Amino acid sequence: MNDNIPTVVLVHGAFAESASWYPVVEALGQHDVETVAVANPLRSVSGDAAYLRDVIAGLGRPVLLVGHSYAGLVITEAASRNPSVTGLVYVAAFAPDHGESALQLSTTYPGSTLGEALTAYPVSSGGNELVIRQDVFHQQFAADLSAGLASLMAATQRPVTERALSEGLPTTEPAWATLPSWFVFGDSDRNIPPAALRHEANRAGARSVTQLRGASHAVAQSRPTAVADVILEALGECTRADAA
Repeated sequence: MNDNIPTVVLVHGAFAESASWYPVVEALGQHDVETVAVANPLRSVSGDAAYLRDVIAGLGRPVLLVGHSYAGLVITEAASRNPSVTGLVYVAAFAPDHGESALQLSTTYPGSTLGEALTAYPVSSGGNELVIRQDVFHQQFAADLSAGLASLMAATQRPVTERALSEGLPTTEPAWATLPSWFVFGDSDRNIPPAALRHEANRAGARSVTQLRGASHAVAQSRPTAVADVILEALGECTRADAA
């Protein structure tokens, strides 16, 4: 292990789980990149980010944070004022400013059909959890994957709380304002409108923006090589900057 190369920390979003990164982990492994796929609790932005900060502290080395979907809020919060984080990669992910929530950002531009695909149920700790209905998961989340794989993803999706999706970014210093960022997403994303993602990438001053033709929200599984290439680009730039 080269101590000069950051560890890539992968954070999944809502309606997914850490194994959703498997194809990307495999692709990065071909380049001997050290990766950690975090189990995101999906309870609240503030709580999930606190947990991620604990994971980063436990690694005790520089990290490149990679977030998918809702996890864009989590990495933006966890990396704020965190000297261990060298850069941010947003994979079909929100890049919020202070006070902005996932629900708010998903409706800034037209095109998301996620709301009508969700079902809610109460939890004993209060509030509701949300999941994507299994009968529409394939077309909503992973239209460019096989029906069989989408069925497995639907069955293993982790629910997210309404609180997590409605909580605005707590920090007044979003990490993308001070750290380099890279964006990759599909132009057929039905969860987050691509126009919203392009706007957020431009606002963040992204080093690069990669839009994948025909790709769904599940880009980490349908286009793992393309996602890994963006991560490798970010990793190389962050490593060079740290060595300078």
